[in-house]
Amino acid sequence: MSPAFSEQLLVWFDRHGRKDLPWQRDRDPYRIWISEIMLQQTRVDTVIPYYEKFIHRFSDIEKLAVADIDEVLHYWTGLGYYARARNMHKAARELCRRSQGKFPEDIDAMTALPGIGRSTAAAVLALSFGKRHAILDGNVKRVLTRYFEVEGWPGKAKVEKQLWESAESLLPDDRMADYTQALMDLGATLCTRVRPDCRQCPVQGNCIAFKKCRQHELPAPRPTRDLPRRNVHVALIRNKENAVWLERRPSTGIWGGLYSFPEFEKEADLQKWLTDTCKMDNLTVRMLPVITHTFSHFRLHMHPTVVLMENNPIGVMEDDDGVWYKAIGEKIGLAAPVRKALLQVI
Repeated sequence: MSPAFSEQLLVWFDRHGRKDLPWQRDRDPYRIWISEIMLQQTRVDTVIPYYEKFIHRFSDIEKLAVADIDEVLHYWTGLGYYARARNMHKAARELCRRSQGKFPEDIDAMTALPGIGRSTAAAVLALSFGKRHAILDGNVKRVLTRYFEVEGWPGKAKVEKQLWESAESLLPDDRMADYTQALMDLGATLCTRVRPDCRQCPVQGNCIAFKKCRQHELPAPRPTRDLPRRNVHVALIRNKENAVWLERRPSTGIWGGLYSFPEFEKEADLQKWLTDTCKMDNLTVRMLPVITHTFSHFRLHMHPTVVLMENNPIGVMEDDDGVWYKAIGEKIGLAAPVRKALLQVI
C-alpha cells in the first residue's frame, strides 16, 4: 500500500502542491525551522505575515541569538503559545555557541534542542536536507487516521504510537522534501477537519474512512471536559504621559517572559495595593469589561481596573521588571488579552 500512497501523493503535489510559501524559496534550515515552530497549532495564513516580519528582523540565526528576548517576544506577540518563542531563542543561542549556528543533520541532535520535538525535527531535516524521517503534525494525524481508519483520539499515547508506525510505513525512498510538504498540504487543503474534499484527494482509492463514509467521524474528537475558571484582577495604571505601567512576568508559566499588568487574585488585594503604593487621593478609577481568554487547560477571566494618575506612583519606577509602556516604538512581548486591554486605554 505504501508505494501507491507516496507515488499518488507526489503526482498530486507536482500539480497542486504549495510551492510558493515564503519559507520554500530555498532550503535554508533556519527559515524552515522558524516556519515549523510558528506553524505548530497555527494556520499557514495566520503565520505568513508574522514569519515575514520575523525574518526581516532576524534574517539569520546569529541575529536571533544575540537579540534581547523582549524583542523576540515582541515579534511573536499575537501568535500565542509563547514558550515556542522562548525555546526558539534558547535553541538559537545554543546552536551558535556549540556549532557556529549550523543545524545538525541528526534527528537525535535536533530533538535535543529546546522546543523541538520528533515531528518538528523530522520536518526540518526532511525539508532542508532530504532526510528520510516521518512527520506527525496535526494535519498528518488527521490524514492517517482516516486513511487507516484509526480509532480513538490521536492525542492518546497508544493511538499516537500507532500513527507513528503508519507514518513510517508510508515513507518513499526519495523526494523526501516534496513528500513531506505534500503530506502537510494534503491535510491542510483537502483532508480538512470539517469539510474534506474527498473527490479531489489523490489517495482516496485506499482510504478506509472514505470507503466506509466515515471521514466525518474520524479522527475521534478530544474527550470533552469542563475547563476550570480563573479570575484575576489587574491594574491598568496610566500616568499623565499616557503610558501604562507593565511588569515582566516570570519566565515560566503562562505568558512567561511577557509584560502584563499588576495582577491580584482578589479585588480587595488590588485596592489595598493601590492604597499602599499609589496614594488613592491621587487617582481616578474606572472599570473595564471583563476580558476572557481560553487556554488549553483553563479559562481566564481578567477584571481590569483603570487607574488614572497625575503623578507617577511611589515605589513603582521603571526597572528590570517593569516599564512605562507607550505603545509607539516599544518592542516588548504582550499577550493578546493584555494588548486588547491596552487598546482601550492608550
